[in-house]
Amino acid sequence: MKATIAVLSGDGIGPEVTSQAILVLQKIASKYGHEFTFNEAPMGGIAIDQFGDACPESTVKTCEQSDAILLGAVGGPKWSDPSAAVRPEQGLLKVRKHFELFANLRPVKTYAALNQHVPLRPEFLEGVDMVFVRELTGGLYFGPRQDQGDGDTAYDTEIYTVAEVERVAHVAFRAAQSRRKKVTSVDKANVMASSRLWRRTVTKVHEDYPDVELEHVLADACTMYLITRPASFDVILASNMFGDLLSDEASVLGGSLGMSPSASLGAGTFGLYEPIHGSAPDIAGQGKANPTGTILSSAMLLRYTLGLETEAKAIEAAIDATLASGARTADIVTRGDAYISTTEYTQTVLSNL
Repeated sequence: MKATIAVLSGDGIGPEVTSQAILVLQKIASKYGHEFTFNEAPMGGIAIDQFGDACPESTVKTCEQSDAILLGAVGGPKWSDPSAAVRPEQGLLKVRKHFELFANLRPVKTYAALNQHVPLRPEFLEGVDMVFVRELTGGLYFGPRQDQGDGDTAYDTEIYTVAEVERVAHVAFRAAQSRRKKVTSVDKANVMASSRLWRRTVTKVHEDYPDVELEHVLADACTMYLITRPASFDVILASNMFGDLLSDEASVLGGSLGMSPSASLGAGTFGLYEPIHGSAPDIAGQGKANPTGTILSSAMLLRYTLGLETEAKAIEAAIDATLASGARTADIVTRGDAYISTTEYTQTVLSNL
């Protein structure tokens, strides 16, 4: 198979982790007889510095000419002023909207080798294997807003249509059909009108999937259940903001934010793949970054965009073997313990492939 991948390395540790994922993809291509082409383009703070735009049109064009996007991370102290007219995260929102990437998949699983790094007792972690399906192009992050700067009032508006909820709900139910056949839909239907529409619509879509169990859980209760009974979840369906917050909370169950991958998908096979962590400017260039989330994101790219399930599972198995062997980056060691560098960790993954 031939495929072209746009690489938006971004800022901070972004270039470090994406370069490691590319090494893994190149090994997969060699091992299984594929041909992958990687085209670099700027996005985030680095693009603001060069073009005054977090995602210039040249970057959009590079993405349009590719089968998928592999993203590192964007942002940093240099561009952290929330009142600035141009901010790094605007580039990411632009790409999501431009390519209609309305569903964000964030898998969360536990690793027995890392249980000591999770702030829960081991018995709570047994059997944890869930995936968040977060609506990505609507809701509070995209509704009408106003901030007068020095005024007394500011607002952000949550708006959802039936069509927006329907399409992401179908993604969640289809995902559940190939897993443990349970969807937990998260809302605040006791308070918010948009959540009542969300619940009505998800309930209606559920009629098309009689083999899948559906439960509705209020967002605040879900925050508690993710800590007290995380293994009870299979697929969690949530709005843009709730999905953002809850999936970050759940990422702690894997031992580190650096372990978690994600895929942003639309109606077709095109997707954007990125770790859920930020740019971590405090450790950039020090070889301390954990590339696992980005490497696992590349496995999701193989699975969802290219349909290469065997190759995706090979990467995931290599990560499992790497962790079982005792290889650790700086974020997954007890304070004072030895760790290996970003590149050394990836070399272990490559060996296990």
